[in-house]
Amino acid sequence: MYSGTTIRRGSGKIVGVHQKIDRAARRKIKRYLPDTIEFPTVKEILHFEGINGPDGIKRKRPAVDEPWHFIDPNNPADLSLISNINDHIYNLSVALRDNNRVRSSFEAAWLAHAVVDGLTPAHHYPLSDKIEELWGKAHNERTTLREKNVIHGDNLRDTLQKNWEYWGLNGVFTSHGMFEVGAASAIATENFKDIKFDKRYITKLEKRGFEPIYLESIQKINDLNMFGQLTKSDWTGVLAKQTRQILVPEMIRQVILAWYQAVIMSQVKRR
Repeated sequence: MYSGTTIRRGSGKIVGVHQKIDRAARRKIKRYLPDTIEFPTVKEILHFEGINGPDGIKRKRPAVDEPWHFIDPNNPADLSLISNINDHIYNLSVALRDNNRVRSSFEAAWLAHAVVDGLTPAHHYPLSDKIEELWGKAHNERTTLREKNVIHGDNLRDTLQKNWEYWGLNGVFTSHGMFEVGAASAIATENFKDIKFDKRYITKLEKRGFEPIYLESIQKINDLNMFGQLTKSDWTGVLAKQTRQILVPEMIRQVILAWYQAVIMSQVKRR
């Protein structure tokens, strides 16, 4: 999802989708936090979004420890994002246990970002396969900004064709960007203070753990075929309504649950 231009620190403050979701999730989780937990404030969390978040790393250091937040819901073996999320949950639990505010702020922000990206319909497209097809190399082997942005084909015609397929009208990444900008526009005036979340969600988390709940959530969103709708008819009122009423509320709930999973784990370690 869109988190600002990642050029300056204030970017994304108003229209950043990740920032809006973090604010809503932090507001909702407050009433469920144990008295022994000093969870980072929303200001502390948002410090590690935008230019200091995963999207900022992509601009600063291509392919160097660059987060890859894509998942194919139709491929049960595609679990790299899940592994990344589990690592952030564990690291957040340790930071909360040790009352390390800087580390917990960082982990909470990057965990929320990964959770939201994994639920973003545009991130369900098997982009790594498409990059390997067009570039002739894995996505993490494109080590410069120029190499990430320009595909070199066998000849001029091949170069133009491949770049158009990726960057052109209805191209792979153009459609990706259109979805995220459309979603940001659809929720520009929303604050999501009234989304459904109560103790039953926490009870379910305590019984099952975060991973199976999150995987079910990904399937739920994937079944809506929102990215498929976009590629066929561009951004529509139906997509905007689904974004406001289903997609973003689901993202907020999953961020709360991911954070709370770390809270649960930190409490176990205290005993």
